[in-house]
Amino acid sequence: MQYTSSGDKDTRSGFGEGLLELGRTNPDVVALCADLTGSLKMDAFEKEFPERFFQIGIAEANMMGIAAGMTIGGKIPFTGTFANFSTGRVYDQIRQSIAYSGKNVKICASHAGLTLGEDGATHQILEDLGMMRMLPGMTVINPCDFNQTKAATIAIAKHKGPVYLRFGRPKVANFTAPDQPFEIGKAITFIEGTDVSIFATGHLVWKALQAAEILKEKGISAEVINIHTIKPLDEEAILKSVAKTRCLVSAEEHQRNGGLGDAIAQVLAMNTPAPQEFVAVNDSFGESGTPEQLLTKYGLDTADVVAAAERAIARK
Repeated sequence: MQYTSSGDKDTRSGFGEGLLELGRTNPDVVALCADLTGSLKMDAFEKEFPERFFQIGIAEANMMGIAAGMTIGGKIPFTGTFANFSTGRVYDQIRQSIAYSGKNVKICASHAGLTLGEDGATHQILEDLGMMRMLPGMTVINPCDFNQTKAATIAIAKHKGPVYLRFGRPKVANFTAPDQPFEIGKAITFIEGTDVSIFATGHLVWKALQAAEILKEKGISAEVINIHTIKPLDEEAILKSVAKTRCLVSAEEHQRNGGLGDAIAQVLAMNTPAPQEFVAVNDSFGESGTPEQLLTKYGLDTADVVAAAERAIARK
């Protein structure tokens, strides 16, 4: 199946729409924000449900503590700030107050990865998936487009336990169906193939689909699978695909260390090792630039996925 975009939309707006829908259907959902209401697209929820919206200000650690406390009273808190401030700045509070006791907090993180763009290296966190997946009991989700981010936002409200939901700022291709069900921990196969498996997450899913079209023109059959849930990982889908293709590429807007590629490599090492190529940032901070400039410079573009697939096939 060839996937086409219905237009470019930012994933943070998918979060905003999902949160608003939750507000209308679940009275236990509350929202907390660290002075970034407009950037996180939480303003519609604030306007419609002012009694359930809490502006904490630039006090992210305090926000996590308040959210943890709210769960004791049966509330389902959704915290919102940039991914860097949602993880790196408050890791101790998340670990001690949320993860350790399994609090039902939904940590919603926007402006993740290189595609934050011109704000530069200090804001472009590339370690967050690894940090969060290492926390016991933490569910980690990284949807690929507007529609899937909206669906994921709605789905995590039903999940009992802490969740890290990662999304971004730039407008990107919106190519999944608006009514596609979102199942936590269940990968989605977009294209079936026989020569190489491409496991992608977040913004890199669209790059993987583009790469598959280029590879097809070269006579290479690529299987593209969207790993929207980093933890729990869909090990069955990974092993089934690799058993068929016998080589793979992992593609993510994240450091090579600690992210999706590492998680997949661990599964393969314990089951069926296979040649794996990594499309990820290689032990480097980012810099200021447009999203596309940065994806190209740091090796996360469509051409990089194509080259990685060819290298993986050559190693079979």
